[in-house]
Amino acid sequence: MANFDDLDQTEALDQTEAVERSSSTYVFALGRVEPRISSLALEKEFAHATGQARTAGLTDPQVLETVLAERQNRYLARQLCWLLTVERLETYILLLRDPTDFELLIQAVRPSPSALDVDVVIGQRGPLASPDLCNGLILPTVLVDQLYSFDREALINGIPRPKGVPDEEESQFRESARGLFDHIMQLADNTGGTDEYRALNYLAVRSPSIYARTAEAHADNFSLTGVDVRLSRLSGVRKILDVILNYTHRETGITESYFTRVDVTEEFPFQVTALSAYYER
Repeated sequence: MANFDDLDQTEALDQTEAVERSSSTYVFALGRVEPRISSLALEKEFAHATGQARTAGLTDPQVLETVLAERQNRYLARQLCWLLTVERLETYILLLRDPTDFELLIQAVRPSPSALDVDVVIGQRGPLASPDLCNGLILPTVLVDQLYSFDREALINGIPRPKGVPDEEESQFRESARGLFDHIMQLADNTGGTDEYRALNYLAVRSPSIYARTAEAHADNFSLTGVDVRLSRLSGVRKILDVILNYTHRETGITESYFTRVDVTEEFPFQVTALSAYYER
């Protein structure tokens, strides 16, 4: 008898190989992972699995999480179409480089979803999906190497409070951090598919210093008025970008800028220099 799970896996690996052959762009995206039922047959099979589970009193998101969490239903997870939405727009269809990472996709399904939920997807962008892959959706595919999930408040509360910030000012520091994170998330066309947005998104989830600097600027009566990303003068064999944060004084109109360098040569960006004052040359 044929093992249909094995057949599904073979099809997934064929998709993966197609991405590897054609991919030339890396992705570091912040958004929301969402499963979609891709066919009528799968919808019926999912309904059957739901009928076997204890779902009385549960909300629809709780039912979805409950069904997918059951090991015997893992075949359903492999059949689902997994999307990354950015600012509520369907942006990428996700394919896993390692099929055993389906656990990460399943963990991204929250029983109580919130607008503050964030999923980070790091991988390689591939070709547009064929219409039959995800119920007619024609979107770029991403071969996922790393995926992790958190909510905005967990990220903000995990940022170390800078030295010199007293206890009574901690709440204002956290509020400044929220504002900067939201600013980066809401930048137009920030799908994490360009080097500039990859650098920004990397800093948003990995660099406490940009939040500390923004809080200090707010305390000194400055507003964050712009975020620029430019090719660094140090860029040569490796591609290095200058990420510049611009702050304007609310009374005098004087602008001060701070920058850090981020290496985006390879799939995983990293910070090259500490945040410091920036002067136009």
